[in-house]
Amino acid sequence: MSSLSYKDAGVDYDALDAFKRACQKHAAGTVSDLASHGMSEPAGVRGDSAYLLETPDCFLAHVEEGLGTKNLIADAMAKLTGRCFYRAIGIDTVATIVNDLVTCGALPISVAMHAAVGDSSWFADQARAEQLAEGFAEGCRLAGAVWGGGETPALRGIVNPETIVLAGSAIGQIRPKSLRIEPSPQAGDAMIFLPSSGVQTNGLTLCRTLADRLPEGFATRLADGRSFGEALLEPSVIYVRFIAALQAAQIVPHYAVHVTGHGWRKLMRAPAALVYRVRHVRPPGELFRFIQGAGNVTDREAYATFNMGVGFAVYVSQPQVERVLQIARRCGYDAWHAGDVVRQADRKAVEIEPLGIVFEADTLQLR
Repeated sequence: MSSLSYKDAGVDYDALDAFKRACQKHAAGTVSDLASHGMSEPAGVRGDSAYLLETPDCFLAHVEEGLGTKNLIADAMAKLTGRCFYRAIGIDTVATIVNDLVTCGALPISVAMHAAVGDSSWFADQARAEQLAEGFAEGCRLAGAVWGGGETPALRGIVNPETIVLAGSAIGQIRPKSLRIEPSPQAGDAMIFLPSSGVQTNGLTLCRTLADRLPEGFATRLADGRSFGEALLEPSVIYVRFIAALQAAQIVPHYAVHVTGHGWRKLMRAPAALVYRVRHVRPPGELFRFIQGAGNVTDREAYATFNMGVGFAVYVSQPQVERVLQIARRCGYDAWHAGDVVRQADRKAVEIEPLGIVFEADTLQLR
């Protein structure tokens, strides 16, 4: 079997990121309108996971995010098993939104759902629709936020009649302003990793391509007894309570990363020219080992695409390491000190030392 890559599966980050940068350029031309609302835009915020608005006494944060294609796996598994997996899909949709929001230190206040269908008959399956709503509400509860509303357009000719496109937005607040997590990693910082539940919400297009190549598709059994489809549909971890607990302890990381698209390359999303040196890599879980083995996915491609067991990361000063680890573990996250930030001339890179993988700055073009 030939090796699989995300680009071969139909996702080309070079094209996607070029459009994102074009949007950032044109969006910057609208900033002057904030003054009439008594607000301003903090310097350098564009290109981060959350957009910030500065008011006299707090920051407001806004995020818009999409689930991607994970619900197509839920649809396929329903046909195979007769079971509905949309409660997990609802949690996933909230997770992908609020995990981006908290990277700046904003705790979510309100989350909205955008559920676009090709035909309104999608909602005729009442059990599926009920599970989706139940899961989305549970995700909001886990995030400490209200489900504030949403939109359910029927877009015939744009969305396939049998599918749904799930996305949403959230607003959050940083109060007091001193709790903002600015994009300011420093040489000497420790990198603290928090585990994921599996693929979470990224890399699913590659996984669907792999399933098409397998004789038993999503029904293929992993060594741990789960089917491939069941393993992929584990709901995402929500990291809000970790950030909230850090704030309660008056700890403000120098940077926070939601490890989604672009895999471990995301660890160098901050603009500073620093090297993010990972020295302690936990063995990837059974699901990732299966994807790599069955799809002939190289280590480099895997760590450039998937979270590989790491869903969130914060960078803190060395004296704070033990306290941050204790807080994370008290909140239920099996965190670990994975590596450190170093300065090496003007170089920017992610180095995964145990695997001999290096991602230089030109592999991540988000700004």
